[in-house]
Amino acid sequence: MEVRNIEIPIVDKSQVESRYAYRFFKRFFDIVFSLIGLICLSWLFLIIIIWIKIDDRGPVFFSQTRVGKDGKEFKMYKFRSMVTNAEELKHEVMEQNEVDGAMFKMKDAPRITKAGKFIRKTSLDELPQLWNVLIGDMSLVGPRPPLPAEVAHYSEHDMQRLMVKPGCTGLWQVTARNTVGFKDMVGIDLTYIQRANLMYVFWLILCTVKVIFKPNGAY
Repeated sequence: MEVRNIEIPIVDKSQVESRYAYRFFKRFFDIVFSLIGLICLSWLFLIIIIWIKIDDRGPVFFSQTRVGKDGKEFKMYKFRSMVTNAEELKHEVMEQNEVDGAMFKMKDAPRITKAGKFIRKTSLDELPQLWNVLIGDMSLVGPRPPLPAEVAHYSEHDMQRLMVKPGCTGLWQVTARNTVGFKDMVGIDLTYIQRANLMYVFWLILCTVKVIFKPNGAY
C-alpha cells in the first residue's frame, strides 16, 4: 500500500486525551499481547540471538534513548542489526541520508550486518520492544519513536506526534515506510492519531503481520 499527497491535519489534543475508554482498553491489550508475545516468541528470540552472535561479535541487544509521549525520554530496545561501532561511523554517512527532514535513513548502509539486514527488512529487530510495551514506555501501535536529536528540529506542528505513546508498529510502518519523506510521515502519524480506535489498532496489527512476510520498503 502506498501513501502519497498526505494531508497534514491539526490534531485536537483535548479530544485525544478524552478518549478514556479507548486508552484504558488499548493499555489493557498492550499488556496482554506484549506478555503473550514475549512468551510465545521466546523460541524466535533464541534463534535471532544465536544468529547475531555467529554473524558479528558483540552484544545481542541494542538500546537507544528515544522520545515518547509528551516528550518523555526512555530507553528503547532492539536486536542489534549494526556493527558495534555504528554510532561512531554515523557521522561519515550522514550526507548520504535518503530521507528529508528530521530523520536519518539510508538503504544498504555499510554499518548493517548480514543478519541485521534480514531482521531489519522483516522488522524482527523490533521484537524486544515488546518489553517497552509491557512496562508502558510504548504501545503496540503508534507513531515511530523519534530520537532526541530529531525532536530538537521539530516544528510545533511536528510535536503533535508526541501526543500519544510511540508504537512498535503503526500506520506509517505498514504503508509508506521509507518511501516518503519526513513531512509525509508526520501527516500519516497524525492521521492515525485522529482516527484511532480499537478496530483500527487491530487492523494495523494484522497489516504488520503481513509486512513481516512481505516487506514493504523497510531498511
